[in-house]
Amino acid sequence: MADYDSDSSGAEDIATNVLLGYASREPTSDDFSQLGGHPTWLDDKTAPSGSLAKCRVCNGLMNLLLQINGDLPERFPGHERRLYLWACRKKTCRRKEGSVRAFRATRQTAVQQVKEKREEKSQPKAPAPQPANNLGETLFGVKPGTNTQANPIASGSSSGASANPFAANGTASNPFSSASSLAAKPPQQPEVDEAASLPETFAQKARITDAPSPETQPSPKEPWPSPSNFPDPLPHYHLDADTEYIEASADDQTPSNVQIDRGEGSSGGSGADDKTLFESTMDKTFQRFADHLSQNPEQVLRYDFEGQPLLYSKSDKVGKLFAEAAGQEGNVKVKTQGGGAKIPRCNNCGAARVFELQLTPHVITELEADEMSIDGMDWGTIILGVCSKDCQESGIDSGEVGYVEEWVGVQWEELAGTRRPA
Repeated sequence: MADYDSDSSGAEDIATNVLLGYASREPTSDDFSQLGGHPTWLDDKTAPSGSLAKCRVCNGLMNLLLQINGDLPERFPGHERRLYLWACRKKTCRRKEGSVRAFRATRQTAVQQVKEKREEKSQPKAPAPQPANNLGETLFGVKPGTNTQANPIASGSSSGASANPFAANGTASNPFSSASSLAAKPPQQPEVDEAASLPETFAQKARITDAPSPETQPSPKEPWPSPSNFPDPLPHYHLDADTEYIEASADDQTPSNVQIDRGEGSSGGSGADDKTLFESTMDKTFQRFADHLSQNPEQVLRYDFEGQPLLYSKSDKVGKLFAEAAGQEGNVKVKTQGGGAKIPRCNNCGAARVFELQLTPHVITELEADEMSIDGMDWGTIILGVCSKDCQESGIDSGEVGYVEEWVGVQWEELAGTRRPA
């Protein structure tokens, strides 16, 4: 494990674009985000379809791994966002696609929903918003290269809590903090139906009407099951967060949690020899993964909307989606939009999906701390890709909560030996 001196000047450390999440038994300023436990919703009356809680392999109910406040007011003004990750813990379902699922809850204000519909019609191919110079600074008010280690999600912090997706309660700059600010706006003029003034056949051929196609019609929802019908919940943890700092030469070093046996009678050797020997026996992608995690070993979550995930492997199905785009730079100073990764497009609106967050193996350590069995969860990382437009569920009116399933990529542990960082 790399030593981190909190009293140092920080000159030798690099702040990445990533916000790290940590499990906490004690409540934090974020009263929504959590690991394990039972889910809670944006309101008390609107739950998702019960089908979203079912494993696609066995059709049984799954366990909640994570729920997180995903509000991004500067990127999606007028949106409330919540993210949920679920996993089936049955042994027969492990390592099978569909045993881990995720969905997003979104509620849009009436004003914002009308605005977005107008923008879609006037500029159907408008480019996605460009990221700020530093995503962490924009979202969480944490500036890289400084000594401050103040928690960006603490309620008393002055470092930009207003836009923190982990924080359940925003500040005055949060558009959700005051309903009166939206209600005070003058009513919007109704849109003129451009298709009504055109011949029906032309309108149909041009597909400019708003009538949804049969494929986009909302399907009947299953009632959300009673909590007693679910498997015993995983232990409940609150979430705390801070900016990721890593050693400047981290990508050039052998992970500090790996020891190299040179053999009896060998000389001390050089650092370069160690690096060459290590890289000849270990996958370089996993080397980078282990090195980054070892510097902040208690992290359970890595958050970087529209950034790049830290890959556990680049040779599996999920890794191949990201490996080419990620290059050889890890998460250090990477500022990409979607990274060119070939994540499947949103099934709800067809927009491109982007990386938002991933879970690390320390989640397993925390959630299975009280279990005696060694036959537990065995993934290396879980990656969540979300709709880049934060679309609303079809058929949902403004001010109501809708739920959209999102893409999950699971990189499983290597079967030949355990490589999970501590």
